[in-house]
Amino acid sequence: MASRASVSSVAPVDPGRASLTTLGGVGPALAQTLAKLGLREVQDLWFHLPLRYEDRTTVVAIGDLRPGDRAQVEGVVEFVERGFRFRPQLKVIVGDEAGRALLLRFFHFRKAQVDQLQKGTRLLCFGEVRQGPQGLEMVHPQYQRVEGDVPLVVEERLTPVYPTTEGLGPRRLASVIARALAHLPVDDRLELIPDDVGRPLGLASLRDALLYVHRPPPDVDLRQLEQGRHPAQQRLAFEELLTQHLTLRRMRAAVKKRSAPVLKSAGTLRERLLGSLPFALTKAQARVSAEVARDVARAHPMLRLVQGDVGSGKTVVAALAAVAAVESGYQVALMAPTELLAEQHLRNFRAWLEPLGLDVEWLAGKVQGRARKSALARVADGAAHVVVGTHALMQEGVAFARLGLVIVDEQHRFGVHQRLALRDKGAEGDSIPHQLVLTATPIPRTLAMSAYADLDVSSIDELPPGRTPVQTVAISSERRYDVMERIHAACMEGRQVYWVCTLIEESEQLNAQAAEVAHAELTAGLPDLAVGLIHGRMKPKEKQSVMDAFKQGELAVLVATTVIEVGVDVPNASLMVIENSERLGLAQLHQLRGRVGRGSIASTCVLLYQTPLSRLAKERLQVMRQTNDGFRIAEKDLELRGPGEVLGTRQTGQLQFRIADLARDGHLMPEVQRVAEAMMRDHPARCERLIARWVGDAARYVDA
Repeated sequence: MASRASVSSVAPVDPGRASLTTLGGVGPALAQTLAKLGLREVQDLWFHLPLRYEDRTTVVAIGDLRPGDRAQVEGVVEFVERGFRFRPQLKVIVGDEAGRALLLRFFHFRKAQVDQLQKGTRLLCFGEVRQGPQGLEMVHPQYQRVEGDVPLVVEERLTPVYPTTEGLGPRRLASVIARALAHLPVDDRLELIPDDVGRPLGLASLRDALLYVHRPPPDVDLRQLEQGRHPAQQRLAFEELLTQHLTLRRMRAAVKKRSAPVLKSAGTLRERLLGSLPFALTKAQARVSAEVARDVARAHPMLRLVQGDVGSGKTVVAALAAVAAVESGYQVALMAPTELLAEQHLRNFRAWLEPLGLDVEWLAGKVQGRARKSALARVADGAAHVVVGTHALMQEGVAFARLGLVIVDEQHRFGVHQRLALRDKGAEGDSIPHQLVLTATPIPRTLAMSAYADLDVSSIDELPPGRTPVQTVAISSERRYDVMERIHAACMEGRQVYWVCTLIEESEQLNAQAAEVAHAELTAGLPDLAVGLIHGRMKPKEKQSVMDAFKQGELAVLVATTVIEVGVDVPNASLMVIENSERLGLAQLHQLRGRVGRGSIASTCVLLYQTPLSRLAKERLQVMRQTNDGFRIAEKDLELRGPGEVLGTRQTGQLQFRIADLARDGHLMPEVQRVAEAMMRDHPARCERLIARWVGDAARYVDA
């Protein structure tokens, strides 16, 4: 067999790039339906992988069936009844030679179907077995008639079940994929990972891996296959992770080819800012600030992610970068996902930068009328040195005089287009602003290696001195009145308390206390304490008024929804109660907990939960009790929830995995990086073909 390395010399005719209409039986209408699934070329069908598998290689006796089984049975129709109880239904009883019977129940059926299911008809059925009112039954099983004494023909391999769409039945899709697999080339035409790079990994051939995953033999370890850990799946996962890594690296290379303003100042404003702060930078802050300063002093765009645990001091690092930009004659835009967080940044930046003579402008959706017109004019003529805001910064009509640095907080809450829209407001010809991304959600190493391969990553892995670890306890909500007594005791000692709820109003669907109900309850139960309320539906001025009252000690208890997750700093608050904590993810629980323990006072976080707890909820609460380390929590969060949740809402343009799972396949990432380096250096053409194979249309986001 020819070696894989000979791919480059093969004529560029690629059967995988052929249109689906070249396959027999695929006309324009079916091609249009397949396109809804992103399937446009023959190779798209090769990589449209099964969701799960059904075992139709054996026939199970009706007497051996158990509820929950997905099984194939043979039987003869003994009884047929059409009825109407609440809705039309068709009941068919089939029996086997041992005299055992099984009910087949259909709620959607046609007259022709009823006519086919006459008494005495022999059927081969497949479906999920469940316990019905009169015994075992299958609801809407798949079935086929078996003529007379014709011997049964069962599948030789497991039957794949593919993701499908409206108007495309599973059997028809499986048939189309089978025809596409018949066009699968021999190894040396299909492989894109060169032998000299891939051989040390001991990887199976791509052809063998694809055929195995689409047509697994009956003796396969089904549990291993369902978990995605079979070597054939790992081979595909490796190539998919490699492709995503190459795509992000290509994105990074495309940006790095562009120019950026050189933000190299005398450092006068930096020294004045440092001298005015009531604290000294930690070693970690100083290190990361120096990394950012080196980046922005170059003529190529900075793309740096600064991650740090709650309260580690990322905002100061951002402010130091901002003054370097302003001193170099450029403007700075700082964008945050919520008004509460943006307002917190605004207050910090104004407190730090206005004494230095810098103008910090505010631009959010609620800024309207004359105030908005004035703000836009100051941004456009350069009078506003730093502009802080929300999504409003990206709107049409917002024009900067000289935008040199874009700071994005909690990047994963913004889509690719949103970040591009802000960056491009500073584009002049080939020049684009530097980009600094902040996140208080530490990114697990394997996730950073993959999802953030387009960014340099800096970690502020040290908390400021004087911060005390928060003690965390989990308590059943049945003991909420004990917790209220604890609140009273803390407030009598001059401390303040957060009580966090996950809903704004009562909901019959969710077993959760609403913030408004909790506020009323605490106000009645603690009559000698001032209790405030804040939630996302309040007007900005109302929210700010409540927060100011809490900060100034006028309120002892603040009942809040998760709007206080980030950006709120009240050192005197030493107790936090999180209601219905079982409903929140680890990252959000850790973010909320970070609102206390911000001073030198011993602080406590009480996780109130409703019973019974699910296994995942128990694990989350146990992790919270065991550690305050945001990086450990991030790793566990990745393990429990998966990368899509850890990174936040999946955004347009963010690459999606068909088979890879970063929590499961993270061990592959070091080799992925090594192979990517070698391929970018020695086989750039193959890199492009890999991206076309796995990413397709999404490759248009490579300049993000």
